[in-house]
Amino acid sequence: MISRQIQTLFQLSKTSTKIFQLLHCFLLKTSLDHHEYFFSDLILSGASASLHHARQIFDNSSVAGAPPPPLFAWNTLIKAYAKSSSAPTESVKLFVELLRTPYEPKPDKFTYPFVIKACGRCSMLGVGGSVHSMAMKAGFGSNSHVCNTLLTMYSGCCVVEFSRKVFDEMSVRDVVSWSSMISAYVDCDLNLDALRVFKDMNTVNEKPNAVTYISLLSACTNLLNTRLGKSIHTHILTNGIESNVVLETALLNMYAKSAHLDEAFHVFNSITDKNLQSWTVMISCLADYGHGEEAVSLFTRMEETGLRPDSMSFSTILSACSHKGLLQKGQELFDKMVNVYNITPTMEHYGCMVDLLGRAGKIEEAYQFIVSMPVEPNSVVLRSYLSACKHHGCGLYVDKHLMQLLLKIEPDLGANYVLAATVSSSSSMDNKMRNDMKIKGLKKVPGYSWVQASGNDLDSISE
Repeated sequence: MISRQIQTLFQLSKTSTKIFQLLHCFLLKTSLDHHEYFFSDLILSGASASLHHARQIFDNSSVAGAPPPPLFAWNTLIKAYAKSSSAPTESVKLFVELLRTPYEPKPDKFTYPFVIKACGRCSMLGVGGSVHSMAMKAGFGSNSHVCNTLLTMYSGCCVVEFSRKVFDEMSVRDVVSWSSMISAYVDCDLNLDALRVFKDMNTVNEKPNAVTYISLLSACTNLLNTRLGKSIHTHILTNGIESNVVLETALLNMYAKSAHLDEAFHVFNSITDKNLQSWTVMISCLADYGHGEEAVSLFTRMEETGLRPDSMSFSTILSACSHKGLLQKGQELFDKMVNVYNITPTMEHYGCMVDLLGRAGKIEEAYQFIVSMPVEPNSVVLRSYLSACKHHGCGLYVDKHLMQLLLKIEPDLGANYVLAATVSSSSSMDNKMRNDMKIKGLKKVPGYSWVQASGNDLDSISE
């Protein structure tokens, strides 16, 4: 009965710091904290409820003369730190402590993947390489979990060629190995290579899973290859892949970025459990293709579901208001973001507002908005303002300090000098800008467009 009650406390303590502390006190009073099983479970619960308290208990257990904590407790903390958003480097530090512990315990096949993951998250390529060598010497070089984590770690450090070397040297590859290699190429913007790996995956009859398809759809999106994206979509349906909101959102994003609004809406409406990203992608799709009012309406519907918009959501909807000239609505949404949702504006939000005011011809208001910003405007904000001045013929009112700031931030971009010269009401300033361009050897780079070509040997990769 007592054992069952303790197990209940362990479960409850994973979500409550207060219960976790009460459980710790109980184990101290009954001396059960010296029991390896109960101590390990205590650290496991603490890693979920309060990593700080769990670490304190762990450190206090290593008193002089006492045996070191069990390996399970080490691995639990190393894993928790590797997953944490604030202190993944602690995972590596704790691993070093484990290595310095005399005799037992020693790292096992579970320890190495956690540490390798932390190295990837912190872009610690040198340390990650050292841990890789240790894992090999310890006899875990053929362990699939270790190798799969190494693939991800090296791609996270932008050395995908190391990922490929690990992949090629694996004697046995599972679906995680193939998916990790595909994801590695996509993360490093080598999308065609990712698709070729998938073709090889089909050749050896390894069945893809949802994670594989999420990466493949990202590759198709990056390449703006709708034909291949539709082929992947068909592959998902015919192979009976269990759908989830992440996969469905990746599919939605592929259609949205390719301007296939009908297909995007069809996918969006079929998502039963839409998350914030799903809504934001659909809102962005409408905004990008000139449906500003519909984007605002969808944003309102999203709020009505109880979802709380984040910084990205507001960037998307403010951009929609800007492109459609919805000045009043844009100002209302900016105020709501700051005063209702307590989101601190980013430079992107400021840029949207300056663009919104500029497009509406509110040049003085745009100027006042810029000078009231708590941070120095970047080149995008400045170009937006100066372009608005040019468009509305307000060169006389341009603050020369803003022109000079733009040229200071981006002194090697010819378009900035052309813009400054065009906006300036002074012929001497115009001549100076053009002379500076000539001295620096700068030219205004012409615009360009993407055209999707057919005939790619990967167009029917999933057939």
